[in-house]
Amino acid sequence: MIEFLQQFHPVTQALIGGGYAFLVTALGAACIYTFSSLNRKLFDGMLGFSAGIMLAASVWSLLLPAIEMSALRGHHAKWMIPACGFLVGGLFLRLVDKILPHIHPDMVVLKEEGIKTHWQKSTLLVLAITLHNIPEGLAIGVAFGAAGFGVEGATLAGALALAIGIGIQDFPEGFAVAMPLRKLGKSVNRSFFYGALSGIVEPIAAVIGAAAVMLSKNMLPYALSFAAGAMVFVVIEEVIPEAGSGGNEDIATTGAMIGFALMMVLDVAFS
Repeated sequence: MIEFLQQFHPVTQALIGGGYAFLVTALGAACIYTFSSLNRKLFDGMLGFSAGIMLAASVWSLLLPAIEMSALRGHHAKWMIPACGFLVGGLFLRLVDKILPHIHPDMVVLKEEGIKTHWQKSTLLVLAITLHNIPEGLAIGVAFGAAGFGVEGATLAGALALAIGIGIQDFPEGFAVAMPLRKLGKSVNRSFFYGALSGIVEPIAAVIGAAAVMLSKNMLPYALSFAAGAMVFVVIEEVIPEAGSGGNEDIATTGAMIGFALMMVLDVAFS
């Protein structure tokens, strides 16, 4: 797979990685054709699994390379750039979360957030997952862009591992959109369509992220840590609380541990 990707420009690599994540999201949404309901314990376990993968990806694939790049620049405080980028990424998602109208996917209650609007609940639900997927797509793009420069701490194998890990956790996200939409009265086909559509932002964000860092090598540590901060914000603000809202904290925690370990293994194995 690495040999296949090497023949492409980093922006094209990012498009492939983001496209893979979109495809897995669509596959998850396609489960609506097979399952008419989802066990709450399984749902919480999948959310925890997603949280674990996102947290591990933020550390191994984004923050650690950002710290290494900052150190290679000769900064006395090699933590400064990654820390600032990380906090700005979280702040950016906080602002988007407060402004963008959306509904968090939940098996029981659909909670509206952001600016009040008369948009349909199905639209707000898709926007919520889109909000999740923007930092994931950016992370994929930035990782491939960083690998394209051949800098220390950023490799094509590591970017591939990140794309695979994010893709794996996108599977339950696709179903997490399709299932509530079905309960809102949408047809099976529409539920699938909107569930798949929620992932289309990932290849778009991946291309934007890769193109941005390719314009300037100096942006890399900022971009990597920004993406990490945005993903960690999503995990802490939304994924973990949703995973624990059904009273299955132990199952959600177990899922998070497994997801974290899997992402760590992927990153180390591919690197």
